[in-house]
Amino acid sequence: MRNLAAQAEAIWPQEEPIFARNPPATGSRVLDVGCGTGEILFRLARRFPAASFVGIDLEESHLVRAREKCAPFGSRVLFERGDALELSFPSAGFDQVICRHVLQALPDARRALLEMVRVVKPGGRLHLIAEDYGMLWCHPTELDSDGFWQRMPGLYGKAIGCDLHVGRKTFTHLTDLGLADIAADYLVLDTLRVPRDTFARIWEDHPGSARGDRRALPADDRLRARPARVRSLVRAGVDRPQALKRLTWWREPCAAPGG
Repeated sequence: MRNLAAQAEAIWPQEEPIFARNPPATGSRVLDVGCGTGEILFRLARRFPAASFVGIDLEESHLVRAREKCAPFGSRVLFERGDALELSFPSAGFDQVICRHVLQALPDARRALLEMVRVVKPGGRLHLIAEDYGMLWCHPTELDSDGFWQRMPGLYGKAIGCDLHVGRKTFTHLTDLGLADIAADYLVLDTLRVPRDTFARIWEDHPGSARGDRRALPADDRLRARPARVRSLVRAGVDRPQALKRLTWWREPCAAPGG
């Protein structure tokens, strides 16, 4: 699991202007589908104090952390356990629905989108970050890291029943569902725009994950605990080389119907 705090820290400077372009109005209700540990709802609640927010996630451990983080906002930010494929909310109950870094982890992304469309009000907005692992590129080394990212997501996604290339298909999914005014922005995460330490932390095991105990080990011990091939890829692509010319970049499509 990627470190959700580092991920939010890296992306927010580019994502915040998108929210500012279409800010939640006074009294708006906003739903975050797959809210994780509440990193983005914390930022949104602070940025837009006249709106209220609800976050859902399947992982209870995420929700515990989210409630702790957002406790200062009181009842304006609530969290509950929920399934993106079968939202428990009535139709047309939210002014905006957010779904970030989730569609690629679902067995039926289109069904999840259909549920989001159902619960958003007519004229409301969806804000999505739909990942596409075919848009990951690494600085060339003796290892074929680019080849790995081009080949493995398709094979792995097929094995687990998820679409790790859903990002490139999301615009079409939204059009097929009848949404209008669809805008696509690209968030570019690289070692020039994002501090190297933050960029590296995105790829570390989260302390709340099943593998999080490795964080207590020295870095070299953590690497030795991984399979040799993965260990080599980590060394090649995420080990924060000192040479500024070594650049890793990651493009993620962000579609927000309604402009």
